Amino acid sequence: MNIYISNLSYGVDDADLNTLFAEYGEVTSAKVIMDRETGRSRGFGFVEIADEAMGQKAIDELNGAEYDGKVINVNVAKPREERSNGGGRGGYNRGGGSRGGYNSNRRY
Repeated sequence: MNIYISNLSYGVDDADLNTLFAEYGEVTSAKVIMDRETGRSRGFGFVEIADEAMGQKAIDELNGAEYDGKVINVNVAKPREERSNGGGRGGYNRGGGSRGGYNSNRRY
């Protein structure tokens, strides 16, 4: 079971998550997501627990619990959605009429 944990203290690391969830079963993966540019925690992470029932128990018991000074949110992780290339970012020549200067789409 893949579990999503949010509102983590910025001091929490992978080992802390592993320790927190270890009492609920075999943790196959524990990862705090880090910001690529700053190298700091983004305040959320994911834990995978081998046993589905124990994963659900961890969610039930840890959701809303205080951990490292913050109340954490613990839920079943949703599958990551595929990003499309046309998501409105970047876009080359999106507005049309980029040639010919100001108001080049106007017909006379």
